[in-house]
Amino acid sequence: MSLGKDYAGQECSMAGALEVVGERWTLLVVRDALYGVRRYNDFLAHLGIPRAVLASRLQALTAEGILEKRRYQESPPRDEYVITERGIALWPVLRSLGRWKREQYDETQLRYFRHADCGTELGSYGECPACGYVVPVADVLMDPGPGLDPDPADPVGRALLKPRRLLQPIESDPV
Repeated sequence: MSLGKDYAGQECSMAGALEVVGERWTLLVVRDALYGVRRYNDFLAHLGIPRAVLASRLQALTAEGILEKRRYQESPPRDEYVITERGIALWPVLRSLGRWKREQYDETQLRYFRHADCGTELGSYGECPACGYVVPVADVLMDPGPGLDPDPADPVGRALLKPRRLLQPIESDPV
């Protein structure tokens, strides 16, 4: 029996959300977009995702308004995928999933998320304990943690070893 692609008959907002972002790889593409990945080849290199799957996920996320396709070069034509406000709204979900995994499975911290203004590590709900408010995604500083591979094979992974604000475009080194 094959698994269906929708949740027909489910009167549930979570089921509806899973129809949009519940396929394998989708949330990782969104995560990378929040980290500043915008170009097809950078998603491909960092995720290790099959080309056809990546193309399908990017097309679906664009159709849903989570990513916006923008032309950055005319000859030859090349596009990048920029995260939209709808996509940015997924930040608390991604942050919570990562935190859950680390806490429930005693995983070493891979990344720290801090308030860029004061340097304080964010609380469970994305709030700055020092400043007393939820920090907008553009004001979140991401620092590497001790669990990250110090010598990743892909250029995006190397770029993500440096402290950086979320949403800032990745400038990866060539392979």
